[in-house]
Amino acid sequence: MKIQTLIDSCLRKIRMSICWPDTISNNDRWQRTQVYHQWKRRLGEEVHLKGPSTILHAAVAVGHKVYSFGGCCNTNDRDQVDVHVFNTVPLRWMKLLPVAAEREERPLEVPSMCCGHTAVLIEDMIYIWGGCTYTGLSCNVLYAFDVDTHRWFKPKMSGTVPEARWGHSVCVLGEVMYIFGGYTQLTGYTNDIYRLDTTTMVWSSINTFGTLACASLCHSATIIGTKMFVFGGRAEPDSDHYNMRVFDTKTNSWLRMPFTQILPEGREDHSAFAYNGQLYIFGGDDMNQTFNDLWKFNPETFSWKEVKPKGKGPLWMNTCSCMVDDRIILFGGFGLKNDDMYILDLSPSLNTLCKLAVIHYGLKNSGLPHNIRWELAAMT
Repeated sequence: MKIQTLIDSCLRKIRMSICWPDTISNNDRWQRTQVYHQWKRRLGEEVHLKGPSTILHAAVAVGHKVYSFGGCCNTNDRDQVDVHVFNTVPLRWMKLLPVAAEREERPLEVPSMCCGHTAVLIEDMIYIWGGCTYTGLSCNVLYAFDVDTHRWFKPKMSGTVPEARWGHSVCVLGEVMYIFGGYTQLTGYTNDIYRLDTTTMVWSSINTFGTLACASLCHSATIIGTKMFVFGGRAEPDSDHYNMRVFDTKTNSWLRMPFTQILPEGREDHSAFAYNGQLYIFGGDDMNQTFNDLWKFNPETFSWKEVKPKGKGPLWMNTCSCMVDDRIILFGGFGLKNDDMYILDLSPSLNTLCKLAVIHYGLKNSGLPHNIRWELAAMT
């Protein structure tokens, strides 16, 4: 009865303060999740509430969980990459314990601690590629992580393997992985494209047509349909790397794009994701300032529109963003506290709106279940 009364009071306040939108952009909401230390020990894992304090890491969503790999962080273990798992249901972090060798004569097939690498999910396997190790050397070895068994291995590959690099981008189309750009120790900034067919584990270098996109690193590349949309990044001075570039995977061609009058400021180290057939970018920096704006790009009309979610978003760069249902999970990176987490809810449920009303109006929550009270505390 107390819960029903509280929900009813929330709904009354929500009706007075929220204008129900016709479009998704007006309904976006930022939520900040606060973290507290609380350690527990399980076989092969550590369960806690505090996420990794890291930058230049890589992350991928698997169902309702987010897997985070490596990055520049404070750790004494440089032989193996850190693996943290965030469960978006109870809002708990779990750190996987280091892998032990099954037999002394068989070396571990586990990536060392690295940053500037990429991670993608194809079926039930996460593939980690590239990056820079703590020794300062770039890597071009592909590692596979089985999400069911939490086991690492190095797939046997053939073909033309890309040059070692960091700061590149990776996209997945079906069972094919595309690598674009980055920074190599031999050539510096690059604009080459490679593809890996994970059904055959064959690498190939793509000979492209059209005007090449400029060489860059720390850009974003996002697949929508069969096209790869590349935005921003760091490149040589006077290069045209802040405009949108589009690569057609069917024709292996860089497409000529029309001029757009309204567009976000050029940036690098931002986050990008696709939602409902449109491309979103958030945050980043331009070497002079850090951004916390959110922009939406329509690939049909080739137009930009700034989106202003309710709530206060983070001022971040080098963060990771993963989509879980209709929510964007952002964590890590350069910010006020790089172990914080923010959630951008693109379609907030009634449950979420009620919690936000409880927080906004300072309503009493002593009669609510423990898990809801904990979630309210985590959102403040």
